[in-house]
Amino acid sequence: MTPSADDSACHSSLISPRRVADPNGDTRHCPAGLHVAIIMDGSGRWATARGLPRGAGHRAGVEAVRRVVRAAPGLGIGTLTLHAFSSDNWQRPANEVAELMGIFHDYLRAEIDPWIKSGVRVSVFGRRDRLEPWLLAAGEAAEAATRDGRALRLRLAIDYSARDAILCAARRMNGFGELSPEGFRRLLAEVVYAGDVPPEVDLLIRAGGEQRLSDFMLWECAYAELLFTDRMWPDFDAGDLKAAIREFHSRERRFGRIPEPVAG
Repeated sequence: MTPSADDSACHSSLISPRRVADPNGDTRHCPAGLHVAIIMDGSGRWATARGLPRGAGHRAGVEAVRRVVRAAPGLGIGTLTLHAFSSDNWQRPANEVAELMGIFHDYLRAEIDPWIKSGVRVSVFGRRDRLEPWLLAAGEAAEAATRDGRALRLRLAIDYSARDAILCAARRMNGFGELSPEGFRRLLAEVVYAGDVPPEVDLLIRAGGEQRLSDFMLWECAYAELLFTDRMWPDFDAGDLKAAIREFHSRERRFGRIPEPVAG
């Protein structure tokens, strides 16, 4: 399946994509705690370095996902957003794209019982119009089965582009009058997340050695702390996540303000 360049954006969470968004934003299902987003990069290079096909790296990357999902609640993470497939990734060879879609499908189906047992609530977001029906069905089934999870909110970005999402929200601004940044954030959430407003990203981690955002959650990461690691994604484990959280807590977040004077 090769999407055309002029396809109109059709962003939303897979769950109940036709529902009317809560005008105040639905944050009820976002557990307290940090919002950590991860760009899971380096799986293909990990495999190539070992003389393996790239698909072997992507499959090994699934095990890394399982490790960080298990570790996240114990590290104070309430929301974990994983960048699984960028809209730009459609430019990869067709056989690699097809294998990735199959991996996503199998992962969504295989993890439902573990997610339910551990209290993980799953949502899949991005463009819906370019994914195969069998993948959409797997995402919808996972979302429906885990909707009562309260220990961790796991968000998977598939066929996602932050710039496309912002443009799509901007096109809907006509008639809204003057919007505040918070109002635009809620409008963006309606377009991308079916009104289920995620918290702002606290920490963005990128594995694989590259140091760029790659069109991932640009609005939501406005004040995120950024951490880049050389660790290839298939090697990333709970220890790496713990170290990232430790580094996050060592930083001073001022949001444009100056440090408060110390009372003496």
